[in-house]
Amino acid sequence: MRPFDRPGRSPVIAENGMAATSHPLATATALAVLREGGNAVDAAIAASATLVVVEPHMTGIGGDCFAIVAEPDGSVHGLNGSGRAPRTADATRYRALGHETVPEFGPLSITVPGAIKAWETLRDRFGTLGFDRLFADAIRYAEEGFAVHARVASDWARVAPRLAADDGARRHFLVDGEAPRHGSRFRAPGLAKTLRAIAGGGAKVFYEGAIAAEMAATVKGLGGFLEEDDLAAVTADWVTPVSVAYRGHDVLEIPPNGQGITALILVNLLDRLGAAKLSPDSAERWHLEIEAGRLAFSVRDHLVADPATMTVTPVELLSAGFTERLAAGFDPARRNPDVRLPAVPRADTIYLTVADRERRAVSFINSVYDSFGSGVVTPNSAIALQNRGACFSLRPGHPNELGPAKRPMHTIIPAMTTRDGAAAIAFGVMGGDYQPMGHAHVLSNMLDHGMDPQAAIDHPRLFWGEDGVLEAEAGIGEEVRAALVAKGHAVRDAERPHGGGQAIVIDRDSGFLIAGSDPRKDGLALGW
Repeated sequence: MRPFDRPGRSPVIAENGMAATSHPLATATALAVLREGGNAVDAAIAASATLVVVEPHMTGIGGDCFAIVAEPDGSVHGLNGSGRAPRTADATRYRALGHETVPEFGPLSITVPGAIKAWETLRDRFGTLGFDRLFADAIRYAEEGFAVHARVASDWARVAPRLAADDGARRHFLVDGEAPRHGSRFRAPGLAKTLRAIAGGGAKVFYEGAIAAEMAATVKGLGGFLEEDDLAAVTADWVTPVSVAYRGHDVLEIPPNGQGITALILVNLLDRLGAAKLSPDSAERWHLEIEAGRLAFSVRDHLVADPATMTVTPVELLSAGFTERLAAGFDPARRNPDVRLPAVPRADTIYLTVADRERRAVSFINSVYDSFGSGVVTPNSAIALQNRGACFSLRPGHPNELGPAKRPMHTIIPAMTTRDGAAAIAFGVMGGDYQPMGHAHVLSNMLDHGMDPQAAIDHPRLFWGEDGVLEAEAGIGEEVRAALVAKGHAVRDAERPHGGGQAIVIDRDSGFLIAGSDPRKDGLALGW
């Protein structure tokens, strides 16, 4: 139990339904849908639609979506809603334009948005309510306005100069040329109109017709390759999650092209190297996690891609032999200087989780990658188009080399654990590159160190920056930092918190749902 004389938050415990999101209004949306009789899938889609409006820098209908759904009968289903590169885009064309890497922003970074197709695919298979109800809160907030919360305002202000450089972004996401202030009312009428159209006509309205034509024309007008045919061809695909066993649980992730397999490689390493034996706040634990993480991420950056072009299988990457070979690169006394990690841009994402009365659980993530994605916003429909193409490589022969209609190595990853054939923990951690590390860290907090989901999420975080220097959150003390330096790490204060996260534990013994939501964001968990 937490010390009540210090800042903090207790986990939320309820029985009939639970939602945890990164924004209070989205959590309220999810809870309202549950109380009206909708199920966890309905509530997750509705919450995501609200987040599109109230956290527009983090997520949007111009982005991608992944989800894991655990049904009451114990079956688990994964959905890959990531869009593909335009069919006329390839690495040769980008290199001919003088690029050694895919531009982080602008028209050349744009891939097909897969989120709306994913939402519809989820709803059609598991939902009970129509988009007209699921989008109702989002449309109301977009038309009538909502109060800009603190973390949202802080993030928005950081990217205002980039938004000002694009006509559509300036029109729809700035107020008199500036980001909206904390506590001010913000309206998004252009986005409301687009959401109304989708609510009435479904995904087809988004991927065909006037909205699709505007997306394609906007990108092509700026020198990009997106065509209407690319949008019409979008798919959201059911996949079988990949998993490893850890501490009596099966840990599930979406298979590549997502980086969830990186989290599983890391979990295997934590198990092999004995992470559970170390004190949760010790320098030894942090050193082990960081070094295991660097080994796991080196695998991701060299091997993980669209499965059609990967040279190894997930089964091989998760095998005991592969784990053993990786573990040989860990020295408990020193940082391994031979591990090299390419720099990948930081990113912004929303993660949410919902569980309902029947104990259906949804782990759900939606993103436009960086803040407001590519920085390109359609002038009429107010769609911020993602910059997910920046995750591709332009290195000839690399498994993740940009290619026509290819899915990029993807950072957003929902997670879930099952125990004895039933959903046990639905969780996720946002933050671009940080996500696999966040999954392993939060999971270890719960399963190795007995933390409740709120304490596991609250716990301080450590991750490397683009230059390899470890960035420590304020909760990591000087003694631990000094010990890490003695092991060969460079350490500095983290400029910003590492990601955010949500989790719901389904306690089969008590019959209750137990949830936590990250204080690094504006959100919360609520149940009834």
